[in-house]
Amino acid sequence: MLIGNVGKDPEVRYYEADQAVAQLSLATTERGYTLQNGTKVPDHTDWHNVIFYRNLAKIVEKYVHKGDKIYVEGRIRYRSFDDQRGARRYVTEILAENMELLTPKPSSSNSDQPQGQPPLQKPAEDKLPF
Repeated sequence: MLIGNVGKDPEVRYYEADQAVAQLSLATTERGYTLQNGTKVPDHTDWHNVIFYRNLAKIVEKYVHKGDKIYVEGRIRYRSFDDQRGARRYVTEILAENMELLTPKPSSSNSDQPQGQPPLQKPAEDKLPF
């Protein structure tokens, strides 16, 4: 389980029969603190490669953008490959099984409202009893 901020817009690829794969980088930060003796421990940020498949990848493509805060559940996968120079490279990835958007949607325009539903109305301040 990870909660973090998206580092860049997701990269989405489609393959056979409209199946999708999305990949993004997720930054998780452990907040700094001060020890009892006054020593300050700074913030520490880790970057994670997160992979989404099928319908979850399509949701990520549509709704997730750089800077958004998301919650991801998944499993960790380790793999290795040989690069162009023949050197062995190791990769750690999170294979996402569930994702929730934590960044609230901006309410800047009524174009985001579903068709056929009236826009949300704010109550007039002069009608409030207090």
